[in-house]
Order: sequence, then structure tokens, then C-alpha cells
Amino acid sequence: MSKFIVKGGNKLMGEITVAGNKNAALPIIAATVLTDEECFLENVPDIIDVRAMLELLKYLGKNVENIDKNTVRITGKVNNSDIDKSLAGRIRASILYMGPLLARTGHVYLPPPGGCVIGLRKVDSHLEVITALGAIMENDEHGYKATLKNPKPASIFLKESSVTATENALMLASSITGETTIENAASEPHVGDLAEVLIKMGVHIEGIGTNRLSIKGKSNLKGFKHKIMADFIEAGTFAIAAAATNGDLIINNAEKKHLKMTVFQLEQLNVKYEFIDDNRLRIFPSELIAYTDKIKVGLWPNFPTDLLSPYIVLATQAKGSILCHDWMFESRMFFVDKLIAMGANIIQCDPHRVVVNGATKLHGQNLSSPDIRAGVALVIAALCAGGVSEIDKAELVDRGYEDIVGRLNSIGADIKRLV
Repeated sequence: MSKFIVKGGNKLMGEITVAGNKNAALPIIAATVLTDEECFLENVPDIIDVRAMLELLKYLGKNVENIDKNTVRITGKVNNSDIDKSLAGRIRASILYMGPLLARTGHVYLPPPGGCVIGLRKVDSHLEVITALGAIMENDEHGYKATLKNPKPASIFLKESSVTATENALMLASSITGETTIENAASEPHVGDLAEVLIKMGVHIEGIGTNRLSIKGKSNLKGFKHKIMADFIEAGTFAIAAAATNGDLIINNAEKKHLKMTVFQLEQLNVKYEFIDDNRLRIFPSELIAYTDKIKVGLWPNFPTDLLSPYIVLATQAKGSILCHDWMFESRMFFVDKLIAMGANIIQCDPHRVVVNGATKLHGQNLSSPDIRAGVALVIAALCAGGVSEIDKAELVDRGYEDIVGRLNSIGADIKRLV
């Protein structure tokens, strides 16, 4: 177990470049199961979750060659459809192999997937979409077993707009001849990035970026070359960190089309910014003031749940009171006690809502990271706090952010890692 040692009080200044999107890379890696031909991935984030996903791919029989830390070549055939329990337990995204393995082998065994404990994360939607496409399910306390003998296209209505269930449905439907429709589909940009890959593999897909997808699948899919899209969650995280430290930061690979709601919510705290062009965002030093009394996460294109934890930290530095509401996850707010220990004035109303009263001066504290997004939020809190903070379980932050210590230090932070 490692920890961050953060000396606060430095403004983030200069330029930083956003890495590849974790939530795009994981399903695209799973999609390589759908073909025996070469797949070449660029801009792959070098983070723990991606490494775990590639380890699972090798366990299934694929050859994985790291050309460099952000470029991967994948070849070979799948020769195993039972996912290793220890590997599955390391990452929530292990469930994304369910659709592709059914498509290629006709059966799959999946132990319960791991991931961050941020609330109840059911797999019902996944099971329903593969059943609709012809799979037969058997569940027990050890995991999920599915068999696909008679695949068939289907008209699917998701009971919830689950990103990963949409992606599993996309991948399985892409290998089934005929037209499948998915309604109430998730429309996040990383779902679209997966769809673009499937199109390169020979699938016809309409409705990308909407809540209705039409997929005309085929039995033999091709290899592909693809550059993973930039991570708009990371772009938002860096923007929040710069604003919280009263910094002046240029963020490269910050795609304007994916940050509309993020910058809107930054405006609500009087953060000054400009888009230099469609892919570069500058955050200016700002007097933080809460011009709204509430922020609520939502489905795309609303404010993403993965940015709420950092936003709560930013709100502690703004004059005024703001209610922060995450209706998606029951445990998202359970890190705020650590901010309170640092001096924040926060009232936890229930598992989904907190009221932040600012501005408050934070002070260094010994902390522990509960999940990826809360972990990076604590790093931001430590950056704008007085004194030194120690943050345990730094490896949780490593699951979602590439070389976070080196990259933040390059723009003025003072962070060390102890192993």
C-alpha cells in the first residue's frame, strides 16, 4: 500500500496534457476479443485498471504487446472463456468481457466483478441484454454463467441507461447477423468511441451520441487501428484543481464538445476560463463565489458523477453555500468526513446529499483514499490546504489517473509517493 505526501499552498501553473480516456479504453480492449485479426490501440492510458484489463485479455489467450506505455498491439485467438476470479475481482470492467466472449465462444463464466465501492452496482441490465440476444443464464453465489447457442438480433429497451450494459449489448449485437436496436441506451462519448471501433471492424451502427442505437451485425469482424479519445473527466479534474489552487493552467486535449456542462458548473462558482481552441482550455485565477445553491449529477450530457467529488472540494473554497446531490451512488459522499477533518464546513444530509458552506481554509491532515474519484478529490484538497497531508491507498488514484504525481509536480504541485 502506497501513500501520497502533499505539501499544500502551491498554485498550479503552466500546461498539462490530458491522457487517454479510461472508460473508452476498457470496452475497446474487450472488443478485441471479437476478432482474430491484429488490433492496434494508441493513446491507451497507462493506469492500473487498463493493465488489469490487458492481463485479463492475456488470460483469455490473446497476445498483448506494449509498443510503448501508451500503445498496444493485440493479436491471436481467444482460447478460454472462464474468467479468473482473482483477475475479475481487481476491476469492475471485467464484466465487459461477457458480451464479446459469448460472441466468440458461445459461453462465458464471470465471477463477481470488483471495482470501487461507491454504492450498489447491480449487473441486472447486463444479464437482461445478453438474454434478449439469445443467451441462457445460470447464476449462483460464485458468479454468472451464460451460454449462447442460438444468437438472434433483438429490440432492447434498457431499464436504466447503464454505460457498460449498453457497451456489452453493442459488442454482442455486433457479432449477430441482423439488426438490433437499443433504446434508453447510454450516450456518453466513450460509448461512441467504442461504436466507432466496431464500425472499423465492419459493423453498421446508427444513432451514435443518442439514446437509440441501431446495429447491423456480422459474423466475421476485422481488426482495427484506433486512437483512444481524450479523457474529459481528467480534463475536468485538472480544471477543478487549477481553480481550487487559484492557478493559471492550460489544459491540452480538453475537448470543448465534451466539456460544456463541466465549464457551465465551473461558471456557477465564478471560475474564469477560456477555450483557446476546440482542444485547449485555460483556467485563470478567480475569486470563487457560489452563484448557484445546488448542483446535481445526471446522465449525459449533464454533469458527470465522476466529477462531483472534486467539485465538492472546489465548493469549500467558494464563498456561499451549495447543495451537492449525487442520486446515482449511495456511497459517493462518504469521503466528506475527511474534508471536515481538514477544516471544511460540510453538512451531510443523507447518503446522496451534502451542503458545503464556504469559503474555508483547509489544513493538512492524515487521510485515506476510499475510491478513485474521492482519492483525487483529497489530493486536490491537500493541494489547496496549508501544511502537509498524507493520503493512504494512493494506488486507488492510480487506477484512474496516469502518473498523477509526475504530472501534477510538472505544473507546480509538491507531491511525493511513499511505497
